[in-house]
Amino acid sequence: MSVEAPAEALSRCLQTYLAHLAVERGLSTNTVAAYRRDLGRYVVFLVGRGRRVPADVVEADVEDFLLALRTGSDGRAVLSASSAARAVVAVRGWHRFWVLDGVTSDDTARAVRPPAQPKRLPKAISVDQVTRLIDAAGLGEGPVPLRDRALLEVLYATGARISETVGLDVDDVDRNPDRAAVRLLGKGGKRRIVPLGSFALEALEAYLVRGRPALAAGGRGTPAVFLNARGARLSRQSAWAVLRTAAARAGLGDVEHVSPHTLRHSFATHLLSGGADVRVVQELLGHASVATTQVYTLVTPDALREVYRTSHPRAI
Repeated sequence: MSVEAPAEALSRCLQTYLAHLAVERGLSTNTVAAYRRDLGRYVVFLVGRGRRVPADVVEADVEDFLLALRTGSDGRAVLSASSAARAVVAVRGWHRFWVLDGVTSDDTARAVRPPAQPKRLPKAISVDQVTRLIDAAGLGEGPVPLRDRALLEVLYATGARISETVGLDVDDVDRNPDRAAVRLLGKGGKRRIVPLGSFALEALEAYLVRGRPALAAGGRGTPAVFLNARGARLSRQSAWAVLRTAAARAGLGDVEHVSPHTLRHSFATHLLSGGADVRVVQELLGHASVATTQVYTLVTPDALREVYRTSHPRAI
């Protein structure tokens, strides 16, 4: 067998693992594709070092693969720290699966750590900019402005991912003012309930009563909350377009950097700035680990300067 072609045993193990990720862990098609890409590169790397079966792989192979990701020594593209970290996480997960599945008796990737990444604050916009954005989305007459305003209000009110928001069905919305909330279907098929504020509830009520029926008239009775002009479920791409158009109308500068995740980041940042506990925000965002949420608690240079100016006796 030539070294250019992955070993049959390793390839078979990879297909089994990818099936496990898709079926048993319920990972999305895009996530599984990323694992396939990263682990496919790892398989070729291992075969190039003479490894034919999982039991042949040693810790040095994993460490050298990480080096190859960062230097391109395997003849492939050099990856950024974040992309290399993602690949190493995929490799570590595959090695753990080998042990759990009885393929190997030892986890040779256990001690290998992803490269350190610079901590960056997620991009957020101010409360005033959020208001301008939502107001811009609702400009005009007819059902579409009602839908667009409700869409952005829900995104900001719940911190939901765009896929979770366009995936909402009418039965997922509790419109009772005393307990207004939406039931979101998150990553891995996990559901969570997130409250709706009064502004989002008002916009959603206006859309469901006066806007959605007009859009639904041209469709086939889909239960989706947010509909397109043909009465079908609004797509992620169309929701992005709604946001970009609103950002341009609101004069938010470089609209290419305004995304549905901008509202998710703003939701978390504004809650924490207002005194919310990080674990509460974790639950609202649907993060599996609080460490993912804690990035929002990083102090910005502007905040440091402001505290210094107002607190140090000789700052002024």
